[in-house]
Order: sequence, then structure tokens, then C-alpha cells
Amino acid sequence: MPPTSVLVIGAGPAGLTAAYLLAKQNVPVTVLEADPEYVGGISRTVKYKGFLFDIGGHRFFSKSQRVEDFWTEILEKDMLNRPRSSRIIFRGQFFDYPLSAGEALSKLGIWESMLCGFSYLKAKLFPVKPANNFEDWVSNQFGKRLFGMFFKTYTEKVWGMDTKEISADWAAQRIKGLSLGSALLNALKPKKKPGSSSGGKGGKVIKTLINSFRYPRRGPGMLWEVCAEKIQQLGGTVLMGRRVTDVTRDAGTGQWTVTATDAEGRTEQFTAGHVISSTPMRELARALRPGLSEKGAAAAESLRYRDFLIVSLILTERDKLSDNWIYVHDPAVKVGRIQNFKSWSPEMVPDHSKACYGMEYFCFEGDGLWAMSDPDLIALATKELQQLGIAEPGDVVDGCVTRQKKAYPVYDDHYREYIATMRAELEERFPNLHLVGRNGMHKYNNQDHSMMTAMLTVENIVAGEQRYNIWEVNEDAEYHEHVREGEQSGAGGLRHVPTRVAADVEK
Repeated sequence: MPPTSVLVIGAGPAGLTAAYLLAKQNVPVTVLEADPEYVGGISRTVKYKGFLFDIGGHRFFSKSQRVEDFWTEILEKDMLNRPRSSRIIFRGQFFDYPLSAGEALSKLGIWESMLCGFSYLKAKLFPVKPANNFEDWVSNQFGKRLFGMFFKTYTEKVWGMDTKEISADWAAQRIKGLSLGSALLNALKPKKKPGSSSGGKGGKVIKTLINSFRYPRRGPGMLWEVCAEKIQQLGGTVLMGRRVTDVTRDAGTGQWTVTATDAEGRTEQFTAGHVISSTPMRELARALRPGLSEKGAAAAESLRYRDFLIVSLILTERDKLSDNWIYVHDPAVKVGRIQNFKSWSPEMVPDHSKACYGMEYFCFEGDGLWAMSDPDLIALATKELQQLGIAEPGDVVDGCVTRQKKAYPVYDDHYREYIATMRAELEERFPNLHLVGRNGMHKYNNQDHSMMTAMLTVENIVAGEQRYNIWEVNEDAEYHEHVREGEQSGAGGLRHVPTRVAADVEK
């Protein structure tokens, strides 16, 4: 079957990966991006007075060689090899993450360490079963006392939920293979050379313990900006500042007509044989013509998102931090994580007499934090940086605020039901509509996972059949081939994300 034309909604990692691979195979492809300036989605690099900001922090590390090869192909000469360094700040003290046994003992003190040890032994002897929620699952791995110190506050800041309401599935994936025992064992092992990874049982890589990663020298957006340029060099089209308003399918021909509006309100129409969408499922449902059924539309409107903003502060360099980021477990401040952009790459900070810290705040669009003015947010971030002992009065000389809508899909009691309802209708009525990426699939994907959904979608389109079930791509960028009649399905599981635990399950 000859390749057909494709329209891609969204120029994030998934959308640009798909477009690049299609353009390489001479498939006519057009990308529509709502942002007037930046490609890369949440993986973009924001620029301010020569300073560069990574929105959310992006380590370029994947268990998929295919994804690693893609990054190398796009940005072969501009990928740095960076040491991974992250710590937790708790009670005014810094703790290495992953946890170091000796450091924890010396900083917590003998008595507190003994209490943590007894708490861990209790968890091993009398674990909570079944461990349905995040709190019980992590407490079983580390003990209740360490959970309260190093997991509870940060997790609740990120998701805006009590840890008793977050599914254990998320912990099992995000902290996969890590326990107090593995953390202590890792602390006692000799440090490996840069480029290596700390292992788990059977030599498996525990992502939480990797000690180095690759990183574009001018931030993650550099890679996606080059990718967009290569797409156009290959004959594809990338149009910025185009907000999609209507996605219409002709029932007779199956042809798509997509309408987009630019910043001046002018409308343009594009036609294609396939549409790849990485836009949030709720927004896509609103734009689809003919629209979804009443049940499908209700499911789409029930989907929710967690937003966040980053206050980037430029300040006098006092060598306070060497980390890529700091997890803030202090409930007395609102900031959840602090990025140190110079540690990601020295080129992120043009003036080496200055430091630049990204103060990350997790919120919902429209709430108190989101609605604060930029000057008030800069003042809040400055105050909290001093409160944490990372800056001194007068250090901060400038700052800016970047807001990120729909950074994380929210998963309540019925999200699986909503997704299943939408999937069933979309797949039946719109077989040439393909959902990819984090918001496109309403799945908490990492960058490499989002890219893999795009890679396999391209293979399906070019082949003219669904060879791969994109929904079965998991967090390690692995996949299951679509099971044909008479074949056996492979092992593995879907990406798990924070989900609310139903009240009857908690009991």
C-alpha cells in the first residue's frame, strides 16, 4: 500500500519523532504546533536574556537502543555525557538520592537511624497486604518512618493528593526495583565510570539508580529544534502558532480536513489521509467532527490534568548546589523541586559568575499559585530559596516565570473507564486517527516512551495495517506486537500512573 499524507497535531517529542520518520520515508507530512515560538512541548528550552531553562528536567536515557540511536542521529555532535546528581533536602539537610547508608546515619543521628531501622524491620516482618496505595507500597519497601521523611511531602506536592489516595501501581513503576535494601547495597558498591548504570537483580538497570545520562548542550529543546529543521529539509512542513480548532473526517472517503487558527485569527485548512494527535485527548474530542457520542464526549470532559509552573531565578553564584535537581521535602515551603541549570549543562548559564535555579511549583490551572502575578511568584520563590538556605538576601538579581498547562494527566477513580470508552469509539469510527505521546494518550509517559509510541505508529501507517498495539507500550519503551489469531501475547505491562484508590479498596 503506497504511503499516504499525514497531518501531525503537536510538535512535542512524539509528534516530531513521527514527522521525522515519515519524512525520511518520503511520506508527505505537515506538523501543526500551537506555540508560536517553541517546539518540543514540555521538552522545550525556554530562553530569557541568554539564559536557558529546561521545563521539568529531562535526562536523555532509555533502555531502548532505538530511541538512543534516534537522539544520536538528530544531535550527534552536541550531546553531552552528564553525571547524574540529585539530593533530597529535609529538615535543612541534604541527603543523596539514592539514599546513602553512612550519610543517612550521620545526618539523622543514631537514635533516629535506629528508629528508621526498626521501622524498616517491622515493614519487612509485617508488611501491609494488600498494599493498594502509594503510602503502603513505599512503606513496605522503606519502612513507615523513612517514607514520612523522604517520600510523602514531595509526592503530595506533585499530585495534589494524599498518598493514601494514590495507586500503588505508580510507585511500583516509578521506583521499580528500588527498596531500602537495594539503595543501601548500591551505596556500598564502588562507583561506576560515567556512562554506566547501577544495577538491580540479575544485572537489570534500575532507572532510579542510573548515575549518568546524555543531555543536549543547550537543553532538550535544542534537539527538537534540530529535528524540526531536518523534517523541513526532508520535505516535510512544520507550522508554528497554529491552534487546531476542527478535525473533520469525511465518512465516505476517510479523508481528513483539519482547520487551524493563527495568532491573528486567520484560519487555514489542511487535508490528509491520516492524523497523528499528541494534543490532550479532551481537546481533541472537542475538535472532532462528527463529534463523539454523548457517552464519549462525557468521558472526554471527565479527564483532568495537573499543571505546573517554574520560576527561574538568576542569582549570584555561591556554589551552593552542584546537583541537577533537589527534591524539596519540607512542608513549610510550596516549592517541590529545584533545578540547577548550570549542572545540566554549563551553556545554559552564559554568565559564569551567576547561578540559575528553576523553582518548580505543581498546581492546577486557575488555583492560587497559578493565578499569582509573575512578580509575586518571583518574590515567593526568592523567599523560599532563602528559607531553604540555598541563597542569601540580595543574591537574586532577576527572574522569569514559565507556566506549563497539562504537564501531567490526572488519574481519578474512573480514568480507565473514560479512556476505554473513548478508545472504543475512536478506533471504531476513526481508524486513521492515531493517538501518541503523554497527553495524546492520557498516559504518564517519559520522553522515550512517548517517542516509541510515535515510532510504532509510523510503522503501522506505512504498512497500512495495525502491526503494533501502541497502547501496550510500557515505561521502558518496550512494546507488544499486536496479537494476531493463533499467536501468543508477550509478557509485560502498561505504564502505571498515579490513580486514586477507590474508598472500598482502601478499607
